Amino acid sequence: MSEPAAAAPTEKHGWLAGCRRGWWLALILLAAAAFRLTGLDWDDFHHYHPDERYIAWVATSIEWPSSWADALQPQRSTFNPFYWPAQDSSNGVVAPQDEARRFAYGHVPLYLGVAATRLVEWVGPRLRPWLPADWPLTRDILNGAGRIEFDHLTLVGRLLTALLDVGTVALVFLLGQRLFSPAVGLLAAAFLAVNVMHIQLAHFWTVDPYVTFFAVAALYSMAAALERPRFLWLAAIFIGLAVGSKFAGIFLLFPLALFCWLDRDHSRSQRIGRFLLATLAAAAAFAITNPFAVLDFTCQVISPELRWGTLRLPAINWGNCFVENLSRQSRMVSGQWDVGFVRQYAGTTPFLYYLEMQFKWGMGPLLALAALAGFFWLLWRSRAGWQAQPGLWLVLAWVVPFFLSTGGLYVKFMRYMQPVVPFFMLAAAALLHWARPWTRRAAVALILVVTAGYALAFINLYAQPHPWTAASAWIYAHVSPGATVLVEQWDEPLPTALTIGGANYAADLYQVEELTWLTGADTFDTEAKLAANLERLAAADYLVIASNRVYGVVPRLPQRYPWASQYYDLLFSGALGYEVVYVGDRVPHLAGIALRPDTFAWPGLTPPAAVQAYLKQDPGLSLGRADESFTVYDQPLTFILANTRRLPAAVMQALFTPPPTSELP
Repeated sequence: MSEPAAAAPTEKHGWLAGCRRGWWLALILLAAAAFRLTGLDWDDFHHYHPDERYIAWVATSIEWPSSWADALQPQRSTFNPFYWPAQDSSNGVVAPQDEARRFAYGHVPLYLGVAATRLVEWVGPRLRPWLPADWPLTRDILNGAGRIEFDHLTLVGRLLTALLDVGTVALVFLLGQRLFSPAVGLLAAAFLAVNVMHIQLAHFWTVDPYVTFFAVAALYSMAAALERPRFLWLAAIFIGLAVGSKFAGIFLLFPLALFCWLDRDHSRSQRIGRFLLATLAAAAAFAITNPFAVLDFTCQVISPELRWGTLRLPAINWGNCFVENLSRQSRMVSGQWDVGFVRQYAGTTPFLYYLEMQFKWGMGPLLALAALAGFFWLLWRSRAGWQAQPGLWLVLAWVVPFFLSTGGLYVKFMRYMQPVVPFFMLAAAALLHWARPWTRRAAVALILVVTAGYALAFINLYAQPHPWTAASAWIYAHVSPGATVLVEQWDEPLPTALTIGGANYAADLYQVEELTWLTGADTFDTEAKLAANLERLAAADYLVIASNRVYGVVPRLPQRYPWASQYYDLLFSGALGYEVVYVGDRVPHLAGIALRPDTFAWPGLTPPAAVQAYLKQDPGLSLGRADESFTVYDQPLTFILANTRRLPAAVMQALFTPPPTSELP
């Protein structure tokens, strides 16, 4: 009789603990959703993110096939991301027809976004009569406002990305609970919920949040398979979906191989067989969700001729469009294909640049320090070996190869590291949970309060108009139709089309011309380019500096740009006869304090006097330079200059110092 009485308090205690964990997890997920769902219309539906813009553009052509005979035919299918369908059309969108197109993104996010939009289109008319018309859910998500397909696809795609990232937070809890303890899982989920890089990327319909979600799901499934082997096949499916979201997911084969190889419950041949079968399952999941990656062989992809002494392997035309897109992206991220929008990474230090950006902007200083310290602590703990820490070894088998491969690339967009960030949150939580109780409580409270404050400051920027929209409105209000407006190559061409007071305005009201300081792919600076740009400057009325995409790069590369590298010093000082007449931005802010990146110090520039005055008008903090991809889409500093002195091109050119002949490219 005494044994049941003794067991009852334990069962009650376990139930209460589980209930408390459930409430804490619900609170964390609610906070994660609030941060990610706030400001989904952050660009006022002007499609300012170029990757998202292209995905949505392609998505307008993804339709249910009219004939199943054509469904899997590359040049006739309305499912194929690599080909514009014949007779394709969508209201408000100009699209090519019946021709090849490039699509360098994973197909899973594309298809899921289109499927979610079609579901909402079906559900919307049935739900809208039951909901208030002015709710964002009714007006925007369910499209009560009657937005065009291009806009609605983008918004639903963003919603799906946000919800998927909330799912990543939940998965991190499950993984932390399985590998360490429920407390570690909850803390890791809380860290990820307030992680600013995750919050920002959840606002974009792009591929990185998808590969991140599937990577965490795959690692959790592998960890579960240590006790329940059938989870291995679920892990394989998630690996296929991760690769189908972004090819970087291929690194998940490392933990899969480790899992199969070190499983001592099976013979060597059985282990090899399990790995091959799991890889085949992953490949099947990839092929089903990316069918034209294995069906479309209408592209030209010629491998180089290979030689070893007298042995020669001839060049081969693989013909696969998926391979063609991968090879082009590989050349870009490695720096072999020189395009203007990645020259910002010239002179950046592999690995350390990523850590700097996470420390300053992605995670914030306190969370980044805890994450890095936690990662090294996990490496130290892994010395106990596979048998003692199998789940930890699986995590490291994903994080270490991914970080070593990605961190060494020439191109270092912050989002490239997102697939391993959840595991750094897990490392930070595990380290802090291991610390002494008073140290743990103080450190956790400090990190969460500071990082949550940063996250709140970040989403506050979405309450302000986008700087490019505000600058466009200023142009329409103050610049006479027919005026010549200069924009910069590789940056957003302003003004963007707006509806103001019921009237429609568009850039065709003006003569919009382009300055080519950054130049095109694989091209260099020339005196002829300088002369042509100065002629445009002499004849123009206004000049738009939409962001630091160009002035943040050109002055840092004087050997590449011996002429253009002098331009911004002269322009910002007023020597070229232009005066700033408009400045606008939006930045993270909380309690009246703004957090601004310094876009001028790295290129060694002094901002124009009017810009300096604008930046000093409210108190603020700055952590220095920021990765361009972190600021340019949703928080650029934008200013407009007027040609007040009307200097001739020859007078301007006389202000430039000819570089030594030996320094000319």
